[in-house]
Amino acid sequence: MPAILAKKLGMTQVFQEDGSVARVTVLEAGPCPVTAIRRSERDGYDAVQLAFGATKEKHLTRAELGHLKKADAPPMRHLAEFRFDREPDSSLAGLELGGSVTVESFEVGTRVKISGTSKGKGFQGTIRRHNFQSGPKSHGSHNVRAPGSIGASASPSRVFKGIRGPGQMGNKRVTQRGLEVVEVRERENLLFIRGSVPGPRNGYVEVRSDG
Repeated sequence: MPAILAKKLGMTQVFQEDGSVARVTVLEAGPCPVTAIRRSERDGYDAVQLAFGATKEKHLTRAELGHLKKADAPPMRHLAEFRFDREPDSSLAGLELGGSVTVESFEVGTRVKISGTSKGKGFQGTIRRHNFQSGPKSHGSHNVRAPGSIGASASPSRVFKGIRGPGQMGNKRVTQRGLEVVEVRERENLLFIRGSVPGPRNGYVEVRSDG
């Protein structure tokens, strides 16, 4: 199960060999030092912890610096664990503490799923947040963008949980599945992914194989 941490650089388009145009998202992926190995015998699950995003020592705590130094890794801003099954052909199972993961573990045509934090849009009403339909805008209507009644009459005399209403929109963890790797540039540590990827520019994402 190939996996890596990356930074979203933005979107562009590339021409493929058959002349078609692919709209892609460019990710700066790795290299990611391996900072921890989790084993089911000791930790209860199998996983590899990767680090990404160079930073200064003053921006990290002493505990974080000590954890990175155990793996001979430089100061890194982001840490993430990727769980995997203990299979002989797993690309992460063979990694050791102090090793690294690069974009070379991905191939063109590979299906991946990418997780990131979506753009925060603040407090929004039901029309933008849940695609509600607006009310009439003429003849003295006072219900143009109001969500409408949410009551449940005398029985059960309460509002059911989960009613779609106004509130915070975005700024949540989102996973986009079924994305395809269009191009891999090993020298520049770049991945070109067909379609859009969660998060803003310069946002950090987790890339792993889908399936």
